[in-house]
Amino acid sequence: MWELINSNKQKSIGLFIIMGICLLLLGSVIGNFYAGDSGWVIGLIIALIIWIIMSLVSFFSGDSIILAISKAKEVTPNVHPQLFNVVEEMKIASNLPKMPRIYIIPDTAPNAFATGRNPEKSSIAVTAGLLSQLNRDELQGVIAHETAHILNRDILFMTFSGVLLGSIVFLSHIFLRSMWFSGGGSRFRSKSSSKSSGQLQMIMLVASLVLAILAPIMARLLYFAISRKREYLADATAIRLTRYPEGLASALEKISQTDIRLASANKATAALYIANPLNKKGSRLSNLTNTHPPIDERIRILRSISKGANYINYQNAYNRVKGNQGLIPNIIPPSGISDPSNILLKKKTKAESRKDISKTHRDVGDLIRAVDKYFFIQCVCGLKIKIPPDFKKSTLHCPRCDRFWKVPAVELSAFRGIIGDKSLKKTISSIEAHNMEPFVYERKGSGWETFNCSCGDVKQISPTFSKSQFVCSKCGRKITIKKKEQTSDE
Repeated sequence: MWELINSNKQKSIGLFIIMGICLLLLGSVIGNFYAGDSGWVIGLIIALIIWIIMSLVSFFSGDSIILAISKAKEVTPNVHPQLFNVVEEMKIASNLPKMPRIYIIPDTAPNAFATGRNPEKSSIAVTAGLLSQLNRDELQGVIAHETAHILNRDILFMTFSGVLLGSIVFLSHIFLRSMWFSGGGSRFRSKSSSKSSGQLQMIMLVASLVLAILAPIMARLLYFAISRKREYLADATAIRLTRYPEGLASALEKISQTDIRLASANKATAALYIANPLNKKGSRLSNLTNTHPPIDERIRILRSISKGANYINYQNAYNRVKGNQGLIPNIIPPSGISDPSNILLKKKTKAESRKDISKTHRDVGDLIRAVDKYFFIQCVCGLKIKIPPDFKKSTLHCPRCDRFWKVPAVELSAFRGIIGDKSLKKTISSIEAHNMEPFVYERKGSGWETFNCSCGDVKQISPTFSKSQFVCSKCGRKITIKKKEQTSDE
């Protein structure tokens, strides 16, 4: 697939130049509007400076900007171990040189995207809603799709385009709003009293308006057209990585069924996501204005793959679903189609039962709080207590059982109180032990002795026992052994 990587690099450069030209034309129009006949030169120079600055920003910090706009927060493996495990699997399967950084967007809408400069500096961001709704196979399909964008060198193109498209749209909006509030072409009319000059200025005004409206539209359409093809390619690559088309198909199906719009998404970043984050369930956007291929079509292609996970089987499934009527005859480059390797599909796994809706909502809420650095503690009475990061008190009161917890001990649970963590019970016992007063037992003599811990568990020490303390295996309490004090008569 070397042609794909090389083609993506060339298209990134081409789109970068085309968007830059749109930006320069827009700048010259704005300059001409504000400064008259010679103002287009000033506007062109300013637009060129903006283009250079935004290009440098896109290359060196574009991923950070997009992640910040999306309100994504970098997390550690303790927040969601399964997510890190799946990303590591896909990193190994794709032979990436470095594991992508992992971010979680605290939003209930299920979605994900990848960004970065190259495979050595890449990031994958998923929403809390996605993690709570998908099973492991489905999550693996989504992560494989985003890993494919990194592997195919899509992320530099998408990062560049997102920032430049945002700049074009921003300048266009400023210009159109300023014209509205300044009374349209009043500035032009004041510069000359002649009829012919006034007509020329009116023509320039109309041309400026048309360009200001069309520049962002044309840039966006070009961006969307290329982005749609990349989504098909990422799906095809994801199947090679997972060998399980049903995982990605089922994930896309769940994502398409949501009626929640991703709050942090906008028109400049929408094409980054695995599915259009601005769509609501049942909405129908035209093929020209949609950032993604029809999601039901992608699902049908994935479920039509039966003979193997190589690229030619994806291309055949694409042709069957599209009926050879698609705008792009061959999604897969020649080297992928001619690849003779036979990659067997993984057998279908038993589908997990649909999660309880109320439990899913709780899971999303808990995960969002964990990303926002809330502390969690499961009291012995069964109540899960959520503690905000700015909690200042030294003790915490359980409203159900009236138990008090020391805050330093509560902080120990911050990295364990996530839904589904198998080590939670062990951690709770450790936390409880920190809150318990140690039990002190004074030896009666030097032989075998039996006593009960405060929790009721029977303990026994031998004549050769010489330690000063040990921990109760049942409650985790520290037990201190005091030797019998010898009297003067002894």
